[in-house]
Amino acid sequence: MTDSKRDSSEGKSSDFDSKSLEAYIVKDPEAMAMNFARALENLGQAASAWLGPRERGERPETLADPMTDMVKTLSKVAEYWLSDPRRTLEAQTHLLSGYFGLWTQTMQRLAGNETAPEADEPSVKDRRFADEDWRKNPFFAFLRQTYQLTSGWTEKLVNDAEGLDDHTRHKASFYVKQITAALSPTNFVATNPQLYRETVASNAENLVRGMKMFAEDIGAGGGDLRLRQTDMSKFAIGTNMALTPGKVIAQSDVCQIVQYEPSTETVLKRPLLICPPWINKFYILDLNPQKSFIKWCVEQGHTVFVISWVNPDARHAEKDWTSYAREGIDFGLETVEKATGEKEVNAIGYCVGGTLLAATLALHAKEKNKRIKTATFLTTQVDFTHAGDLKVFVDEEQISALEAQMSVTGYLDGSKMATAFNMLRASELIWPYFVNNYLKGQEPLPFDLLFWNADSTRMASANHSFYLRNCYLNNTLSKGTMELDGKKLSLKDVKIPIYNLATREDHIAPAKSVFLGSGLFGGPVEFVVTGSGHIAGVVNPPDKLKYQFWTGGKPAGDYQQWLEEAKETPGSWWTHWQAWIEAQDAKRVPARKPGGGALNAIEEAPGSYVMERA
Repeated sequence: MTDSKRDSSEGKSSDFDSKSLEAYIVKDPEAMAMNFARALENLGQAASAWLGPRERGERPETLADPMTDMVKTLSKVAEYWLSDPRRTLEAQTHLLSGYFGLWTQTMQRLAGNETAPEADEPSVKDRRFADEDWRKNPFFAFLRQTYQLTSGWTEKLVNDAEGLDDHTRHKASFYVKQITAALSPTNFVATNPQLYRETVASNAENLVRGMKMFAEDIGAGGGDLRLRQTDMSKFAIGTNMALTPGKVIAQSDVCQIVQYEPSTETVLKRPLLICPPWINKFYILDLNPQKSFIKWCVEQGHTVFVISWVNPDARHAEKDWTSYAREGIDFGLETVEKATGEKEVNAIGYCVGGTLLAATLALHAKEKNKRIKTATFLTTQVDFTHAGDLKVFVDEEQISALEAQMSVTGYLDGSKMATAFNMLRASELIWPYFVNNYLKGQEPLPFDLLFWNADSTRMASANHSFYLRNCYLNNTLSKGTMELDGKKLSLKDVKIPIYNLATREDHIAPAKSVFLGSGLFGGPVEFVVTGSGHIAGVVNPPDKLKYQFWTGGKPAGDYQQWLEEAKETPGSWWTHWQAWIEAQDAKRVPARKPGGGALNAIEEAPGSYVMERA
């Protein structure tokens, strides 16, 4: 070899230092063996915590239905590729040629003839592979690239399969992503360089701690894994969360009504009634004083009332959407009038709370009820044609199976819905915590948003069944065939001014879906898009100077074209909304104190309903 070639070869291989292998060599085999035994003992306790409730009949097995659906769905993809030998050969050749190229590249690296991929290479940008040994160590680089090649190949099989309807393709893509996320080499000690090094350095103490937490979390879930995403002991509702002062002034079987203390001498004449989702708890709008939309509204001069939904149990099994409209929204309107003397209100609906509000407005139009003068919808769908990723869980077979489960208890357990939401972002909301908690043995850090995310709620059987069938499955509200209290509803009858907010990165209520629904109302609609997603885009205080929002007038035509022509404004949408509200009616009156009208205070905000854990 010439000197110039030798120099070149040495330069190319300099990205991998063989001395770095020292961190992978076990120094104390005896200590590691003892800790492995302790970790296995803790794993046995986890297995007992899982098996115990099932052996006692306390936890019915529910894995069979989703597993069957997954196999049936993926079989349809496989059928397309296996039905024609040429297609089978094409798919196999594509994968094997990729493997061959990768093997050749790895051999060249080991021979010193090729350097590691650059750190900004797209495949290296995946945050799961942030450790530099995923790039510099030939073995781990090979594992990573093999995984990414195979994952891309399986996703391509789904995308290229012909003859699949949109729902089947959506489900197949979802299942493939779940499988590939679970099988990532980052999720195993032997194939994750950082985990491997930490296990060697601590003689597997990390696994002892991790398996202990694993057993604790299965026990806490009553036989199902309750994945801890944050330190739940650091937060308490009413102590360091949901702190805006107020009183519970009324309650029904399905909700409490909270009225907040004013912080201004005068307030807008029209009170503000907020209808949050019941799938999560309302204090997402009052996490802490720095992030509280409720507190901010009070400071702008709103008399704020919030519906705090009950965490239902078997007693609420028959509470359907009519019940939630009458005993929730209508009860809230009556409470507002008793507390303030005002018949006219501004209303806000968030997510499914907004869908219920829209349906209730259509019902009110039938009944000539004109109490609600403006409606604000936050990430709300009324047309589910282009609904978000949750649609993957909705078809006749899956709904029927879910209804059978709910018929036993009268409700859907909160952990089921929480798991469904987490599965939509498994690579962000499941596997990083699995690795950090149970393989690294690290306690999660305190984070208020993740505390709220883990504070799940149950869903009343009749309510949830109505929602899935009428919205996601049959899209009846957009078609004018939904019925509440025996009356058919048409959104064209809703002629009040509407402020309709979508978030650009929303995977639950996509902006395109919210945009489409805007055209169904019979009155003026101010459509606004904000940056970020379903939560962060909504809960964005102005003083944070984060994100941006787009305004563009009437929501007509194509969403993407509307967005391209819209005006972009830096910062929070909150101030824009406040200006819109005051443009509808800016009259002010002296501030109103909770309990100062015909209603006495029952208890301090945020009330007892929100304290009930699932």
